[in-house]
Amino acid sequence: MAEAAPPSAFDPALIDSLAGLSLVARTVVEGYMAGQHRSPHRGSSVEFAQHREYVPGDELRHLDWKIFAKSDRLVVKEFVEETNFDCHLLVDGSESMAFHSGRWSKFDYARWCAASLAHLVLSQRDSAGLIVFGEETRKVPPGNGPVQRNDIVRMLENTEPSGTARLSQTLEWVGTRLQRRGIVVVFSDFMDEMDTIIEGVRRLSQWGHETILFQILDPQELEFDYTGLMRLDGLEGLGRVKIDSKAIRQAYLEELRKHNEELHRHARKLSIDFVQISTSTGLDVALSTYLARRSARMRGGQSS
Repeated sequence: MAEAAPPSAFDPALIDSLAGLSLVARTVVEGYMAGQHRSPHRGSSVEFAQHREYVPGDELRHLDWKIFAKSDRLVVKEFVEETNFDCHLLVDGSESMAFHSGRWSKFDYARWCAASLAHLVLSQRDSAGLIVFGEETRKVPPGNGPVQRNDIVRMLENTEPSGTARLSQTLEWVGTRLQRRGIVVVFSDFMDEMDTIIEGVRRLSQWGHETILFQILDPQELEFDYTGLMRLDGLEGLGRVKIDSKAIRQAYLEELRKHNEELHRHARKLSIDFVQISTSTGLDVALSTYLARRSARMRGGQSS
């Protein structure tokens, strides 16, 4: 098995030469989807929407004096008001996320995704927070601005996967402590008991939070393209076993298919986005494809 890529490695196809996790984030999402969560009501934010006739009580600072000078008409400038929301990024830091058949692990890929979305959210003047769960739970409380981005990036860079996943407990812990409704984005392989995953996700939905599930898998987990006898070492204290890879391939693939289909079915039932990504997929392609579809769905007024 090849050694995993350090955090400076990025997209094998496009941007492998970039160094630094923050550069990864800027490259993927700079300017992408800006303002897609704008609300329909009017305010005094950054993007002009329309003019309307002045009525007594309107603030004089919103008057368009250029139009008044030309036409002697008093009109008020209206702007699209952007809503502010909290985005909570949950990254699975358990030992199973250390698996890799190439240069980077599932955890590497998950933290690059999290850093990219954190940059996107913070660039839109919204709040982002981070929780990495595994042997220990590490947190960066929601906040905004350059300092917040640096804190999130630093934690992602300085964390290595270890211990066992506590996904359901983490989801419940997050849900009970969120002060207002927000978006919860989970990056994990979701190699856990289905009942515990769904229960945690269901509770988040019941509490009014939008949840997005990103399943990060290695190509060999999806294809199991091994030959001959091999030794499997459990990454979360599951022991060691020797197997004939060819003999178990079909059974393994069938179990994985059933697991993921059930996860997808439950997510769809709860109106939750479920996105499966292979670590062999270019990070910019994976995220931009999902964000474009999400943006189109939001504009069309469709449910998740």
